[in-house]
Amino acid sequence: MAVLGHLITLQKLKPYLLSVLVLMVICSPANALNLDNLHDAEKSANVVLSAKQIQQLKAKKLTAALAWHGSSTWVSAVTNGAKQAFEELGIKVVAITDAQFDPAKQVADLENISAMNPDIILSLSVDSTSTKATYAQTISNGAKLVLLSNPIEGFVHGKDYAGIVTDDMFGMGKAAAELTSDALENNGKLGIIFHDANYFITNNRDQAFREAIQQYPHISVISEKGFVKEHETSNIAAAMVLQNPDLQAIYVSWDSAAEGVIEALRSLDRPDIKVITHDLGVNNLLDMATDGNLYATVADRPFDIGATMAKIGAGAILNKPAAPVTIVPFDKVTKHNIATVWQHAFKTSLPKLLNQALTQ
Repeated sequence: MAVLGHLITLQKLKPYLLSVLVLMVICSPANALNLDNLHDAEKSANVVLSAKQIQQLKAKKLTAALAWHGSSTWVSAVTNGAKQAFEELGIKVVAITDAQFDPAKQVADLENISAMNPDIILSLSVDSTSTKATYAQTISNGAKLVLLSNPIEGFVHGKDYAGIVTDDMFGMGKAAAELTSDALENNGKLGIIFHDANYFITNNRDQAFREAIQQYPHISVISEKGFVKEHETSNIAAAMVLQNPDLQAIYVSWDSAAEGVIEALRSLDRPDIKVITHDLGVNNLLDMATDGNLYATVADRPFDIGATMAKIGAGAILNKPAAPVTIVPFDKVTKHNIATVWQHAFKTSLPKLLNQALTQ
């Protein structure tokens, strides 16, 4: 999602820029999830298929297609989770598409998928208004649709789609507050740099953090500033620290927005100020591994998201109902469990640089 700390090349920036676009797609007001559904969401651990159901699915020789919004390390992990689950169920993946955040391309992708007549479709809609009709046509032959985070306006759960799988954003916000308390040893002065735009996931994580941090009476929020674009966070953090030199920790909405904050703290020679954020990015994990400013982050599990979507879609083939919304677990991340959480999230080995930093 953004900038500077370790002199990232443009190529290395691509996953971060795509992450920003993911937030813009998922969190636009027209596509926001119902808060009641989120509070009552099913846990992904409860999405299971019996041995009998698995045998029934294998006998059907089913096919599936994955119609994604874009590409990134995170999306690849979702794909890998779905592919593994489908393989275990004897379901062949016949198409994986990348809309490159272009609604017109996603429409074309869906039209191509429709011609393959898959039994199950996993997808995140780039723009539910312009893609809605094509989704409707694609599932008109009976394909079961499972959505990633982003509902399609007007679609009815159980009729047009089997379910939605997303993050536990309220739990993640609360976990970030708990990590902040750990960083401050339950007593200190805190700054908050929040996402000051109308985006559902970031807004709810930030608000959950605010509500949870109020439960710690000895932690004082002495400054709170918003940002819209990631490149703003460096200047915001610098001004916050200069105006509040006794600041001891800063919460930032997500990982790559925190890169600018950490850059500012380095330039001000303030290694004492701890940063807490969300999501996994190699640059900030390197900072954490080398005892820099990043104290902790909270990470979701994209591999589990994909696997859960696959199981919900397969269950729908057998008329097994799913909750309107299913949420995946998250992990609190500190220096001591980076490798374990990376495995939880991506089911891949650590990047070489990060592994080296942790073993030094």
